[in-house]
Amino acid sequence: MRDAEGEEQPPAAAIQPPPGRRLFGTISLTTRILAVNLIPLVALGGSLFLLDSYRRQLLDERYKLARIEAQITAEALAGATPERQKALLIQIGKEQNMRLRIYDRDGTLTADSFALAPPSFFFNDPAADPWAEDVARWMDAGVDFLTGARAAPAYVEPVQPVADAWPEVARARQQGLTQIELRHAPDRTPVITAAAPVGLRGATLLTTRNARDITLAVRSARSQLLLIIAVVLVISFFLSLYLARTIIDPLRRLSRAAVRVRLGRERDVEVPRMGARGDELGVLARAVSDMTAALRLRIDAVETFAADVAHEIKNPLASLRSAVDSLERVNDPDLRTQLIDIAAHDVRRIDRLVTEIAEASRIDAELSRATFEAIDLAALIEHLVRARQDRQLNRDCQVQVEREGRPAIVLGVPLRLERVIDNLLDNAVSFSPPGGRIWVTIAGHDDRVIATVCDEGPGIAPERREKVFARFHSDRPEGEDFGDHSGLGLAIARTIAEAHDGSLRVADPAWPEQAGGACLVLDLPAA
Repeated sequence: MRDAEGEEQPPAAAIQPPPGRRLFGTISLTTRILAVNLIPLVALGGSLFLLDSYRRQLLDERYKLARIEAQITAEALAGATPERQKALLIQIGKEQNMRLRIYDRDGTLTADSFALAPPSFFFNDPAADPWAEDVARWMDAGVDFLTGARAAPAYVEPVQPVADAWPEVARARQQGLTQIELRHAPDRTPVITAAAPVGLRGATLLTTRNARDITLAVRSARSQLLLIIAVVLVISFFLSLYLARTIIDPLRRLSRAAVRVRLGRERDVEVPRMGARGDELGVLARAVSDMTAALRLRIDAVETFAADVAHEIKNPLASLRSAVDSLERVNDPDLRTQLIDIAAHDVRRIDRLVTEIAEASRIDAELSRATFEAIDLAALIEHLVRARQDRQLNRDCQVQVEREGRPAIVLGVPLRLERVIDNLLDNAVSFSPPGGRIWVTIAGHDDRVIATVCDEGPGIAPERREKVFARFHSDRPEGEDFGDHSGLGLAIARTIAEAHDGSLRVADPAWPEQAGGACLVLDLPAA
């Protein structure tokens, strides 16, 4: 498949975006902004699982404390009488919120602090707790499941109050070392038991503590973290929406304006410039607005050009048609010869018009793709003047070329710059009197090269200096055959000059000895 310029284009399937890009291309920018802003929050939410590590550290510290408490208590009980032992069990249990039990060498329970005195703690009944506690326990279980924490057995009082009902007591009796065990109370709070040998007679101490403070500490930290996450989430959500609106809404406005321009309703569209915005979107909006304005000017120019073309071609066509129609009714040989000359003149005029119009239409596109090269403008002008003299295109005019200043080196397309000078010389020759002089001066400056073409013709009035560059301008000198010029010469010359980042204008006469005349100035950037 080829484009409008005949260049080979890849098939549509070959220019499709990759599958991943097509997938993400269907997601709106608002969704993407929200997703990007939520990623840090998701990472922050993952820190909830770090609380499990915090809980394990607290439990480890509590294990050490339970071991030390059990060993110190066992040493205190070892040398005490049974009455003193019971008193110590009551005192320590009340002060430390623990339950203490002593088993003899046969595994029989001999003393229980909860039996000797009112219990120092109670297990909470989950059925009586508020719904918030149920949610907290559900979150505890969920975190344990997600983190793969080892499930602790439930704390259940044995049916028979014997030492073998407690595995940690059995291990302590066998190994003679303090043993620790973790269980869960009915409300999922940790219950830490420690079994330690008492003296050398085979007795064993069992301490039981409901470490509800560990669960409360973890839940408090988790609640604070969740509150922070919720606040940050709300703030991030609204900031993301604000950011999305500041980006998406202007883009949508620009998109709607561009669609209306594409549909041909550009005259009714005011592309927003967003002058108050100094960011990239403001720059984009102003660029689109300027592009639309340039497009409108280009459309106006095309429409005007098309109307002018139709008008200019219609005149010689009407004359040609009249001459051809008259030939059938004229028998006078001289008159027929005159009509044939008129028809031939009209054909040449149409051919000249078509050629000039085609060139004027393709200059912009051609120069936009051309590769500029360094050109000595003075040498190019001198060569062109000699060539015109050899072909007698200057009539009897004297063309004088002068160089001034630095070398006149410019970047451009030689054939196109030659066309500019040729058009300026044609214009000067047309308006010069017989035997008139034409001055061509090339001056090189630091950053500009200026070529001036002046003649001794009638000159150009200040109010008409811009009109002479209009397409199909028909102000011609007296005595020149009608239709010998298309009226596009100076318009084409200015188009070429502007395509070279230069300008073409009318100036006042450059020399005092000039009695009037016109001066056209070609101003180009130096290479």
